[in-house]
Amino acid sequence: MSKEKLTTTQGAPVDNDLSSITAGQHGPTLLQDIHLVDKLAHFDRERIPERVVHAKGAGAHGYFEVTHDLTKFTRAKFLSKVGKKTDVFARFSTVGGEKGSADSERDPRGFAVKFYTEEGIYDFVGNNTPVFFIRDAMKFPDFIHTQKRNPANNLKDPDMFWDFLSLTPESIHQVTVLFSDRGTPFGYRNINGYSGHTYMWYNKKREYFWIKIHFKTDQNIKTLTREEAAKLAGSDPDHSTRDLYYNIKDGNYPSWTVSVQIMSPEDAKKYRFDPFDITKVWPHGDYPLQPLGKMVLNRNPDNYFADTEQAAFSPGNFVPGIGPSPDKMLQGRLFSYHDTHRHRLGTNYHLLPINASKSPVHSNERDGAMRSDANGGGVYHYWPNSFGGPNPDPDLALPKVDIAGMAARHEYKLGDVDFVQAGELYCKVMTKTDREHLVANLVAHLKGAKKQLQLRQTALFYKADADYGKKVAEGLKLNLDKVKQLAAMSQAERVKATTLKS
Repeated sequence: MSKEKLTTTQGAPVDNDLSSITAGQHGPTLLQDIHLVDKLAHFDRERIPERVVHAKGAGAHGYFEVTHDLTKFTRAKFLSKVGKKTDVFARFSTVGGEKGSADSERDPRGFAVKFYTEEGIYDFVGNNTPVFFIRDAMKFPDFIHTQKRNPANNLKDPDMFWDFLSLTPESIHQVTVLFSDRGTPFGYRNINGYSGHTYMWYNKKREYFWIKIHFKTDQNIKTLTREEAAKLAGSDPDHSTRDLYYNIKDGNYPSWTVSVQIMSPEDAKKYRFDPFDITKVWPHGDYPLQPLGKMVLNRNPDNYFADTEQAAFSPGNFVPGIGPSPDKMLQGRLFSYHDTHRHRLGTNYHLLPINASKSPVHSNERDGAMRSDANGGGVYHYWPNSFGGPNPDPDLALPKVDIAGMAARHEYKLGDVDFVQAGELYCKVMTKTDREHLVANLVAHLKGAKKQLQLRQTALFYKADADYGKKVAEGLKLNLDKVKQLAAMSQAERVKATTLKS
C-alpha cells in the first residue's frame, strides 16, 4: 500500500473513495458530495472528442407502439392509449472500446432509445445486460479506467482489469454474464435491452411504483463463440454496424417487444435484497414481465454524424409519469450524462435536430455557444414573471417519497446475497455448453493476469458456485485448496492474502 494519501484535485484529503454521501443507507445521493461531483465532472472531460464510453455505435430511426394498457401505473401521455405510436431513434454501441474497435469485442452493448413524445424527450438508456459491475457512481470513473489502456504502454491490461473486479465482488454477476457468449453478440438486432436501473412510474393520482424495463429482441438472441468473435474482428470489424444498416435498407426491419416489471413501494421496503441495487435482477417469479409495447426500426440515418454520432441520451430525460429512483448508480448518471454532452457537443447540444424535442419548448435557458434557434426572442426569461412568460405546472410534480437517514458515506456490506444470483445463473440457467464456454472465456482472459489476481478472482467464482470456481481453477491450473481457503475468508482477509508487491 502506498503511503501517499488520496486527495481531491484541489489537494484536500479524501476520506472515502468508494461510497457516495446519501440520505440513509439506500439514498438518494446528496449534491453536497463535492468529491463525487468533482470526480464525475473531471471524468466526463477526459477524452476529446470521442464519447468517454459507448464511443463506437450504430443507430436507426423507427417507432414505438403501445400494445397493452398500463395507464393505471403511469400518466405518461405517449403510453396513454393502445395503438399510439411515438417516433424513436435508437443507438447501439460497445461500451469500453474506442471508435475504431471491433464490433465483436467482448463488452456489454449499449442500448439507448430516444422517444420524441408530445411532452418532450424521454430517453431509455440501458445495456444488453440486466445488471452492472458496480452499484455506486463514485466507482464508475475508476472502473472505466481499468477497462481502457495501460497509462505506460497504451495496451489493454488484464492486471488492471482483474485487479479492480476482484477488489469489487459486487461485479461477480455482471462478470458472469459478460464472459458467457452473451458478451459477444452476433449483432445489434439480436440483443435485448434492459433498463438495469429501477425507475419510478406514477399516475395522475400521484400513486407511484418502482419499475424495470425490458426490450426483448424479436429476432432471437444470437451470439458468437470466443473463436468466432476473434475471427470476425479480423475479417469484418464493423459487422454489427453493417448487419443493422443493410437489414433495414433491405426492408428487414428489426423489432423488440417491450415489457416492464412493477414493484409496489410497500414491497420495496421489505424485499429480501435492496431493489435499487443494479448488480441484481428482480426474479420474474416475484415480479413477472407485463407487456407494454413494440419497437420497430425502419429507417437508416441519412448522415451518420448528424444523427448517430451527435445523438445525446440521458437517463435524466424524463416526461411526466416517469421519474428516478434512489439507485446510487442512477443518481450519478442523472448528473453525468447531461454534463458530458455539454462538454462533447456544446452547451446547446439539445438544439441539434437529432436531440431536439418535437413538442414546443418554452424554457428560460438562453445564449451559449452555437445557439441555432431564435434564442427565445424578446420574451423575458425568468420566473416568477408578470409579463406572460412560461410558468410551471404544479400538477406535474413527482409524488412525494419519504426519505430519512444520516447524511454520510454509507457503504454496502458485502454478503452472501451478492453471490447468489451469479451462482444461480451458472448452475440453474446456463446449459452445459454455456458453462463450458463461460469457463473457457474466463480462463483465456484471466491467464494474462498475475497469479495472485487469478486466485483472488477465482475465489469469488467459488463463492458463487463451487463447481464454477473449481472449473476455472482447473483451467488456470490453480491449487483448488488455496482457492477454497480464500473463498472462506472475508473480503478484507482475501485481499490481504493476495496483495501484490509493487
